[in-house]
Amino acid sequence: MNAASVTPANLTITPRDRKFAREQKPTRWWNGGDAVATALYNALSATFPKGEAFFVESVRQFRDSAPDRLAEEIKGFTTQEAIHSREHAAFNKAAIEAGYELQVLEDRVAWRLDLVKSRPPIASLAATMALEHFTAILAHELLADPQHLHRAEPEAAALWRWHAIEEIEHKGVAYDTWLHATRDWPRAKRWKVKAKVMMLVTRNFIVDRTRGSLELLRQDGITGAGAVARLVWFMWVRPGMMRKIFSAWAKFFLPGFHPWNEDDRHLIARYEAEAALGRENERKVRRAA
Repeated sequence: MNAASVTPANLTITPRDRKFAREQKPTRWWNGGDAVATALYNALSATFPKGEAFFVESVRQFRDSAPDRLAEEIKGFTTQEAIHSREHAAFNKAAIEAGYELQVLEDRVAWRLDLVKSRPPIASLAATMALEHFTAILAHELLADPQHLHRAEPEAAALWRWHAIEEIEHKGVAYDTWLHATRDWPRAKRWKVKAKVMMLVTRNFIVDRTRGSLELLRQDGITGAGAVARLVWFMWVRPGMMRKIFSAWAKFFLPGFHPWNEDDRHLIARYEAEAALGRENERKVRRAA
């Protein structure tokens, strides 16, 4: 392998089997009574059931040839992602019950994924590797700045924070699988492919999440230039999550990049120390096969 993993040797990927949005279902504008804030997070959630199933499939295809430690990390990754898919399916159901129609957003995700799956398996792995970096830096920002969810309903906020800590925990798995799968590639080829894939993934992520958010705002009767302006302000100015993750996104293109070049497990430890996970409600889950 001509590029090395720097995943911490003492990292443990721990699936936390929690359930949300069952008894305490989010209201229509669960994110601080703000239609725009709610629309963006709902648009993200609409992608997760299909998207995370795609991640699992993409990485699992390379598990049999992986070193023992990476193979074990892939098991933890797939278990976590399967639970995430289940919980966002429940969250999305609550959004539908609150009056939103998500099918058009889900169809867009399926169309994107079908395009990738029509290519060789390494293309799916490359897309997963790039998207997992995207989700990891979003998760970091979400946990690092409590203001992102400080006005959200507690049950919804708990879901997103729980999801975020596990995205951080397994952020190196897809990348290490990519390093292993391309271990015979020249360094220049690996960089060129991953850079192109990240640029494409970034373009599609921004376009589709913007498009999906505007569709949900349209369902709330918020349309036109005003809707666009409010969404752009929320995404890029205040609180401006997309602006705030830019430097972390750009590091992906640097020589020697690895997701674990920044060890941000302190965010997980802080969250757990605040008892936000409710450890008394956790139970061990069987690892994915």
